[in-house]
Amino acid sequence: MKKEVEKILQYVQKPARYIGGEVNSVMKEKSKVDIRYAFCFPDTYEIGMSHLGMKILYGLVNEREDAWCERVFAPDTDMEEQLRKNNIPLFALESGDYVKEFDLIGFTLQYELSYTNVLNMLDLSGIELLSSKRESLLPIIAVGGPCCCNPEPIADFVDIVFLGEGEESTNNVIDLLKYCKQNGLSKHEFLLKAKEIDGIYVPSLYKDEYNDDGTLKSLTPLEDAPSKVKKSIISDMNTVYYPDKFVVPYINIVHDRAVEEIFRGCIRGCRFCQAGFIYRPIREKSVETINSQCRALVDSTGYDEISLCSLSTSDHSDVNNMLNTLIDWTVGENINLSLPSLRVDNFSDELVEKLNKVRRSGLTFAPEAGTQRLRDVINKNVTEEEVIATCSKAFENGWTSVKLYFMMGLPTETMEDIKGIADLAMKVIHTFYNTSSSKKGTGVQVSVSCASFIPKPFTPFQWEPEDSMESLKEKQKYLLESVGSKKIKVSYHETPTSLLEGVLARGDRRLGKVILRAFELGCKFDSWDDKFKFDMWMQAFEENGIDPYFYTRRKREFSELLPWDHIDFGVSRKFLENENKKAHRNETTPHCRIHCSGCGANKLNGGKCDARG
Repeated sequence: MKKEVEKILQYVQKPARYIGGEVNSVMKEKSKVDIRYAFCFPDTYEIGMSHLGMKILYGLVNEREDAWCERVFAPDTDMEEQLRKNNIPLFALESGDYVKEFDLIGFTLQYELSYTNVLNMLDLSGIELLSSKRESLLPIIAVGGPCCCNPEPIADFVDIVFLGEGEESTNNVIDLLKYCKQNGLSKHEFLLKAKEIDGIYVPSLYKDEYNDDGTLKSLTPLEDAPSKVKKSIISDMNTVYYPDKFVVPYINIVHDRAVEEIFRGCIRGCRFCQAGFIYRPIREKSVETINSQCRALVDSTGYDEISLCSLSTSDHSDVNNMLNTLIDWTVGENINLSLPSLRVDNFSDELVEKLNKVRRSGLTFAPEAGTQRLRDVINKNVTEEEVIATCSKAFENGWTSVKLYFMMGLPTETMEDIKGIADLAMKVIHTFYNTSSSKKGTGVQVSVSCASFIPKPFTPFQWEPEDSMESLKEKQKYLLESVGSKKIKVSYHETPTSLLEGVLARGDRRLGKVILRAFELGCKFDSWDDKFKFDMWMQAFEENGIDPYFYTRRKREFSELLPWDHIDFGVSRKFLENENKKAHRNETTPHCRIHCSGCGANKLNGGKCDARG
């Protein structure tokens, strides 16, 4: 660590965020590596250190002798004040070297409201924000992550975009950058070669034009760039790289435990869920792989908790055998096994029996909507009877708290659907007191969490208008009035941040100047309610002559060219159109293990899909 950094740590609240040196962090001799990679997470240390993707790619790159990956997190406001006051550029944790000295600077974009933090981190690093003004080969600025399924709003700032899964494309980009660096090639020559790599999108090689009504007219590829850019995909989850150790932080982080990814993709097809479509097709790890990777992580980190990570843990085709295998040794070694993302429709007696053997915690389920009609619209394929039966089973086995996730502002939603949320929560309360095992005087707590629905790219609802802030506030108020018990605790999202997220999620390149102006006006940490500056964002829109509601309130026709139509995440546009039409007819689609609906995602994986288990 540089001495100038050491001097300012006494003035910040959590200096351990910035010192590095944690167990399992990787140190290398920089003179012996060819490519230095700054992996940046545009939020605080505690959030970034909880992110599995960063752990995977950090280990992957550092397996190479010719490359060194270091971590960089967004400094909190107290640290930023010290950096700017003392003219100290942003630095990486491992070496303490300044980010501007690295060859490749990559940002993972997990949520749209992190975009101003990306600009702030570049600015703190002393790096020009606009890619068109960065003429030299180094550093290359890259982004990846789920938000990159529509990277157009930030196209002005980045050189390359990683689409899909980065385990293979990351190494390919490092190989190319090493070659270009050693042979004196220009940045433009690098970009022309990068466009040939599977899963790499080069925004500067595409030209956008707009119709008189403001809709996108064309996004034309230049210099032989592909008209469609396909995401990168990993075929075999059993052989792909997975770290056998995680960096263990000095301070508490959001998810401070070992994490084992058990499969990618989802069989369900919930029409609101972007992750459920962009991570298709389904690819599972074997029980043997899961077990050995869990053991390695516990041994190398000392963690006493393992979280099984997927979009729906209980949908693993061999879930009972997997849990038996893990419980055989975790219980004896006092290792807690955490199973997030459980489904109410496969909460079996056998699963309950296994959960009873691990450390007890509250259960979380996601009905998503309060009435059956709306659950059919969103293709949740869960009935009220299944919700009640699952809660009853949990209460009979000793659980006394349940968290229920819902969405508000869904297409075709009415106030009757909002009241249905309160009614369902009340039925869960009654279920507790009707269970034979509930003891007199024992309390029950039902937490109802309502997220504001935001239409996202590559979902059947990508054409739908977003509910207005005014409407959402009315529904939130009505929900609170409909709740008739103090045993039901309701929480919901603030509406102004939902508006901005909706604009950025489905926006086009014209938003780049808005993001830049918002940053100049002081916007950053926009996902944090206490730091979000709604008025400054509205000023940025107004100064650039852009109406944010053009992107949120408007229903798009199927014939409209969408800003992400040149990107291929596997699921066909026709499939999404058909799912949208079925939603408006209140029709459901069975999940993949019941019937293959031909979404098309398997074509990116040689026709393979593990959906049938």
